[in-house]
Amino acid sequence: MTSRLESEQVRRIQRRTVRVLVVGQALGAVGITIGIATASLLARDISGSEGQAGLAQTAQVLGAAFASYLLARLMAARGRRLGQVTGLLIGASGALLAVVAGVLDSMVLLLVGAALLGATTAANSGARYAATDLAPDATRAKALGTVVWATTVGAVLGPNLTGPAAALSRRLDIPELTGPFALGALSMLLAAAFLGVFLRPDPLLIARDLAAEQPRVPAGRSWQRAWQVVRATPALAAAIGALASAHAVMVAVMIMTPLHMEHGGAAMDLVGFVISVHVLGMYAFSPLAGIAADRAGRPAVLMAGAVVLLLALLLCGRAPEGHSAGITVGLFLLGLGWSLVTVAASTMIAELTPLDARTDVQGAADMAMGLMAAAAGALAGVVVGAWGYPALNVFAAFLTAGVVGAGLVARRVTGPPAVPTGAPLDPSATRGRGKS
Repeated sequence: MTSRLESEQVRRIQRRTVRVLVVGQALGAVGITIGIATASLLARDISGSEGQAGLAQTAQVLGAAFASYLLARLMAARGRRLGQVTGLLIGASGALLAVVAGVLDSMVLLLVGAALLGATTAANSGARYAATDLAPDATRAKALGTVVWATTVGAVLGPNLTGPAAALSRRLDIPELTGPFALGALSMLLAAAFLGVFLRPDPLLIARDLAAEQPRVPAGRSWQRAWQVVRATPALAAAIGALASAHAVMVAVMIMTPLHMEHGGAAMDLVGFVISVHVLGMYAFSPLAGIAADRAGRPAVLMAGAVVLLLALLLCGRAPEGHSAGITVGLFLLGLGWSLVTVAASTMIAELTPLDARTDVQGAADMAMGLMAAAAGALAGVVVGAWGYPALNVFAAFLTAGVVGAGLVARRVTGPPAVPTGAPLDPSATRGRGKS
């Protein structure tokens, strides 16, 4: 590989990279979403307790948080392709372990399998950063949003494959609730094979090759490098805070909404419809969020996302138990606000991080996002149990204030918009410049 590539070659590689990531993201998302509908049911049946039904989802969220950082370390050493493929293969092994757990009625195996399954979630989340490695500033957020959009395909298709999954379980003579995990494992293996073959050349390695003549960030341990970069760049710290806060708000309200609707007598098909509308808001409009971030600036879209989240919480908090227009529109806006913040904040994280520390910071950011969401999800049940669903939305509004604060900080101290080249860290270089 030459140290310099023609700009047209780089553009062709970037276009190919985004197309490949879109297909891989769609396949991987099918593997994740197909088991979501049955994970809690399988946990309930194995444990014999309604109270333990949510443990599988909690294990998956925590697994995704830690896998985000571990896969980032692998990408730092070997590139995006190996990290993506490894995450999908680990996730597929987790799905197969969930099948074994169902056959053996083992809650321990189910929780371990769910935690491993989180690696696919981490790989899918990390794919959005791979779309930015070679993207020009003018279209970087759009490229990231396009890859996020691809999750829509899996999110819509996955839950609708429960019928074929049931047929597969009968053919394999395994419990019916494990069928979705078996089919999901197949989808993840297909995604791993596709990315392993077609995610070439590796965008991160190409970006490093283009920056070969630039000074490198001093070597150090991963946590040290990530902390050094974040501490030196206030706008980057703000972006990570916004990303984690918005994700925590979305998870906390989303996971308790079905319970709020069920208490009012809403049928399961209506609950499923509302969650589908929410997923649509999360992913379907992410390319538009990216275009807005490219044109209006990342901080402006962060602030817009915070406003949409607050409006969503107002509608959800005022919605009566059961099904209502307020809860449907509120859940849609909850997803849309999350999308605006996630696309804008992730783009800032990608462009404000020096090349040699890029995967370390991105992995740390996604880990923080996952851990904060897991904590918010756990607290959500406590809040609803003690004070009710409206109080949960008030609690989430306080978290949203963190997004507002991050947007204000980012507007004031946004760093340079160009793709970092790996130059030495200079705290003064990240203040007072760039888009606002």
